[in-house]
Amino acid sequence: MLQVKPLLRKVIGVSLFTAIGFTAMGFGHAPQADAATKADKIISTGKKYLGVKYRFGAPSGVTYAFDCSSFTQYIFKKNGVSLPRASYAQAAKGKKISKSQLKKGDLVFFSRPGKSGIGHVSVYAGNNKLLHAAGKYVKVSNLSSSYWKSHYITARRVI
Repeated sequence: MLQVKPLLRKVIGVSLFTAIGFTAMGFGHAPQADAATKADKIISTGKKYLGVKYRFGAPSGVTYAFDCSSFTQYIFKKNGVSLPRASYAQAAKGKKISKSQLKKGDLVFFSRPGKSGIGHVSVYAGNNKLLHAAGKYVKVSNLSSSYWKSHYITARRVI
């Protein structure tokens, strides 16, 4: 006659050992670690374009000039994340998060002077820094500057 308890113990033991082994070998994955790695890759991709000229309405997919949303769309797409072209449309993607919850790779949205609503998008690069196409070129700015603090609207997590 079959003994159920010892067999059950064996099945559970083998299953647990297999799960631990696969995780240690890299077959299991942690979603947070994957998101952090993807965020670092997106930021690294974006930093390759530091100094590239800003041009409002720059076409999608080109690298000789960017506007804010063509820049975010391009660097996210290069890393497997599809975003719409316009900043206001990007602001409807992913999960809304508070400023205090910002993590690398989050999209951060701002108004433009004298206008209401979303008018600018950047990528949170960690340490209170924004990576974006703004002014005359692609650059890193400080989120704590009076300008960005006063124009902040929202942030979204898309990875």
